[in-house]
Amino acid sequence: LRQSRPIAGTRRLTQEKIKDLIHQSQLAKEHAYCPYSKFRVGAALLAQDDKVFTGCNVENACYNLGVCAERNAMSKAASEGYRSFKAIAIASDMSDQFISPCGGCRQFMREFGSSWEVYLTKPDGSYLKMDVNELLPVSFGPDDLSMEKVFNIPNK
Repeated sequence: LRQSRPIAGTRRLTQEKIKDLIHQSQLAKEHAYCPYSKFRVGAALLAQDDKVFTGCNVENACYNLGVCAERNAMSKAASEGYRSFKAIAIASDMSDQFISPCGGCRQFMREFGSSWEVYLTKPDGSYLKMDVNELLPVSFGPDDLSMEKVFNIPNK
């Protein structure tokens, strides 16, 4: 299943760029550290200047300290000064359905915008293209913390 409609506010990626981004997410998956769940996930994040940042999931014996592949990729990019992205591809070993980001990763993506592309993939390279708004509708983001909005909240 390939969704080909353009997403508002983004430049459409070429099929070659999409294929490369998915391939890089699959390569990142190979580095996953998941001794407990055995559920490998990789992500490849495309910045506005076409630089790619990859990440994999990293589990911890203290389960809530594990970090998802998507957040690792976004944190790596943010630590290098990047704040604007075109797309992210997410890969796993699930072949019966497309990998989907957890709620925490959806909110983390929203921090960096709401209209960039998210490619949910299967190991065979097929994908479903969505945007952050579709994954997290009616979301809370940085604009909700603007000074105008914060100072207009009545105290009770």
